[in-house]
Amino acid sequence: MTLTKADAISQFNALVEKAKPFLFVTDFACEKNLLLPFSQVNPEEILFDVNGCKNFVETPVSDKKFTLKKEPISYEQFEKIFNEVHHELKVGNSYLTNLTFPTPITCNHTLKEIFFRSKAKFKLWIKDQFVVFSPEIFLQLRGNKISSFPMKGTIDASLDNAEASILENTKEMAEHVSIVDLIRNDMSIYAQQVKVDRFRYIDEVQTHEKKLLQVSSEISGLLGDQELKNMGEVLFSLLPAGSISGAPKHKTLEIIKKAENYDRGYYTGVFGVFDGRNMDSGVMIRFIEQQGEQMVFKSGGGIHSMSNPKSEYQEMIDKVYVPIY
Repeated sequence: MTLTKADAISQFNALVEKAKPFLFVTDFACEKNLLLPFSQVNPEEILFDVNGCKNFVETPVSDKKFTLKKEPISYEQFEKIFNEVHHELKVGNSYLTNLTFPTPITCNHTLKEIFFRSKAKFKLWIKDQFVVFSPEIFLQLRGNKISSFPMKGTIDASLDNAEASILENTKEMAEHVSIVDLIRNDMSIYAQQVKVDRFRYIDEVQTHEKKLLQVSSEISGLLGDQELKNMGEVLFSLLPAGSISGAPKHKTLEIIKKAENYDRGYYTGVFGVFDGRNMDSGVMIRFIEQQGEQMVFKSGGGIHSMSNPKSEYQEMIDKVYVPIY
């Protein structure tokens, strides 16, 4: 049974106060929330691996060759929606808008097989619903230090001078700065001494097709005793994650709702664990949903006033991958 946002915040605070380990899952709209003490997480229904904290023992998995066929929307369809969003950017209603699309796929693995075979920091499988294998950290809590790691910027590692190309790209820099500023400001509502510890560092992600480079930053602050007792409010105040919404957040969410015209559901929501002392959470990107007999992969990227529709279309397709290798 899912919880409302208000009930989720209340239960989150209560479980943290009791130092009781639990799993939490929230959808993009923060309307469908799950909070389950570890003792109530049935591995026949839910499997998770949050940065090494998991509810299963490693089991042998199939080594059959992984295959995935993508059926993305046409470039013409994409360009039409892109232009609608781009207009909102040009008139100043948004600085950055994360635009996503569902892509039907055909795959020779089940959601559960993908969960076990994929390699990612944050993995979650909910029976007959979805699987996520995300590289993006959302929030970490260590003692009274809270940290966020927004990921914004992806490039094919095989391209000439790929790392320099993405780090020196003016449009990519502008996107990343927008999100870092947004999260720094959001975090400052509850945290003190907020600062950017690392700006635009590179991670490598191996997929079943190719190697990708992804750009992230690290932002941290310190929480007082009162804020630590109200971690539910702190967490939900930062949702939806800036990297998968945009800036300014409220107006950009209106643009997203109008342009996308589909339900993201749990895609681009957040899930994580509180282990009794510390918290880890990830953004639910790299996401496959089961819709009847059809698997649907949801993906997208940030649109900026300097964005090129052909490049954004290719990025949306490139992100339809599974990290099996």
